[in-house]
Amino acid sequence: MLVGLLFYPFNTAFAATSTEVYQQKSIASSDGIGKVYMGREISQVMGHKGAMWLERPTRESQEQPSKIVSALELEDTDVVADIGAGTGYMSFRIAPKVLDGKVFAVDIQPEMLDIIDFFRKETKIDNVEPVLATPTNPNLPAESVDLALMVDAYHEFEYPKEVMEGVVKSLKPGGQAVLVEYRGENPFIAIKRLHKMTQKQVKKEMQAVGLTWKETKELLPQQHLMIFEK
Repeated sequence: MLVGLLFYPFNTAFAATSTEVYQQKSIASSDGIGKVYMGREISQVMGHKGAMWLERPTRESQEQPSKIVSALELEDTDVVADIGAGTGYMSFRIAPKVLDGKVFAVDIQPEMLDIIDFFRKETKIDNVEPVLATPTNPNLPAESVDLALMVDAYHEFEYPKEVMEGVVKSLKPGGQAVLVEYRGENPFIAIKRLHKMTQKQVKKEMQAVGLTWKETKELLPQQHLMIFEK
């Protein structure tokens, strides 16, 4: 679960040199995996056993995800990749906006894709396509995606550089990557420290894979909505 303590001690002892893409801390933080990218320790993954958290009835009132869908300003023919889709919570809310397009619901956990497939059959929504990714590759066709969305997911990527390079390759020229992350600048947001990100950190990591920051929309109660362009 994401909700937890506000602060954890950050151990700065590394087993690898700073010239490498990733470093390994000698002791991982309690909510991290000990692997560090561009100065940020990567958080633990919320596994499929936490699926009910993603589908909780209070999510709309707490996070207002409907505002995310509206802010994307989607066209009917757009192809959207929901990266780290989990149960498909966002995918199925985006699908009606792109009836002549599609939504790639991308996740590394087969159990999550089973849930998405179940919801597809239950709702009879046929423009959501489950995609099994790997920790290093979103497995999306090159230049096929108008918009890649990551909602509270990017901070958990074990190989963020490789995954984002794959995302960038999948974007059409001028395509957008949108990241929604709890505001790391605010210590009073009751989310574990490594499950939050600052704008400064996100911009730095997106710039490293060739994405250009366009805009941050501060329309959500606790999260940044950051828009980048290929």
